[in-house]
Amino acid sequence: MRPRGLSEFVGQKHILGEGKLLRRAIETDRFMSLILYGPPGVGKTALAHLIAERSSAHFVSLNAVTAGVADIRKVAQEAAQERGRSTKRTLLFIDEIHRFTRVQQDALLPDVERGNITLIGASTSNPFFAIIPALSSRSQIFEFKPLAEEDIKSLLLRALADKERGLGSMLVTLTPEALELIVAKSNGDARRALNALELGVLSTAPGADGTILYDLHAAEESIQKKALVYDEDEHYDTISAFIKSMRGSDPDAALYWMAKMIYAGEDPLFIARRIVIAASEDVGNADPRALFVATSAYQAVERIGMPEGALPLAQAAVYVASAPKSNASYLGIKAAMKDIEEGNLLPVPDHLKDAHYKGATRLGRGKGYKYPHDFPGHYVAQDYLPHKREYYRPTEQGEEKRIKERLAGLKKRLQEEKND
Repeated sequence: MRPRGLSEFVGQKHILGEGKLLRRAIETDRFMSLILYGPPGVGKTALAHLIAERSSAHFVSLNAVTAGVADIRKVAQEAAQERGRSTKRTLLFIDEIHRFTRVQQDALLPDVERGNITLIGASTSNPFFAIIPALSSRSQIFEFKPLAEEDIKSLLLRALADKERGLGSMLVTLTPEALELIVAKSNGDARRALNALELGVLSTAPGADGTILYDLHAAEESIQKKALVYDEDEHYDTISAFIKSMRGSDPDAALYWMAKMIYAGEDPLFIARRIVIAASEDVGNADPRALFVATSAYQAVERIGMPEGALPLAQAAVYVASAPKSNASYLGIKAAMKDIEEGNLLPVPDHLKDAHYKGATRLGRGKGYKYPHDFPGHYVAQDYLPHKREYYRPTEQGEEKRIKERLAGLKKRLQEEKND
């Protein structure tokens, strides 16, 4: 059911719609190297073959799983000879190009640069992670999206009607419930949807009238549990969504993204570390208990392992997501670090210097230091920086409101004693 022309190509209107750059390039047979990036079953390989059929260039196809450097060099040599003989360029399609090592990708580079090869690479991994910069910078990168439900539905109905390439020569009754299930469970993957349709039709015995009934039961058997796509790109995107959900006080979203990571086999201690960081960075002193809950969850996972470790992880993620938020501590250390990095270095005042070693008093170390516990309220006004700095600015959130009020009172007292 691979499309025979752009008119049959379903989905990806954002890059293949009328007037779009990629469509114009295909129609005029004028394009540079391409990286087609997106999840499985959305048309990357189909488009590459469609380009090959429309183009005047010589077409060669390799699969990164089975091809090696020797295969690449052979194609490159033949491409250079063809170009020298007939000026005809070579289109080299590499499926799963993200599986190529750096050495293999480097082997492509010289002939791509010389124009002997126009590369079309298909990748399910983000090319900015999986493809070497020298190659990705010489290619136009187009991101493919999962197909919409209407797109999947139209492909299934087309396959049922097509007598030449599909199942149109068979008498098949596809119930609306079965169609909806396949569409919903395919998750935008056309290959998965078509495979489920084919499997169900071919494995179901026809009735007395010769009709094959593809009902909800057949659909449920045909479309089994989907293997989760969780590559390097998904790793970063999912942990980002998890962190931002906790920061945004949405425990339901936090639990969903965490469940996806656990299901995909993410290191549970990695998840626990991110919860601990969020407890300090995003909750901070608005609820100091968040850090205790998060670190306890980390230790619990370390001790009991998985799958039971999902329970303390969930408890900690929900606590951090539900807690009042303040990033005042985070902004404070960030500002202080910036001062240090920019060279705004302050000397330690003499009264704060270490006075415990022999001869320290002769150097004036610690002279004039006031021990706070010797004073009422365990506080005494004195300077702890030679020049005033303000890094920590507590908010009105949760416990931090009380901290803010106390610090404001201490600063006022310091100022009054200075004035006296």
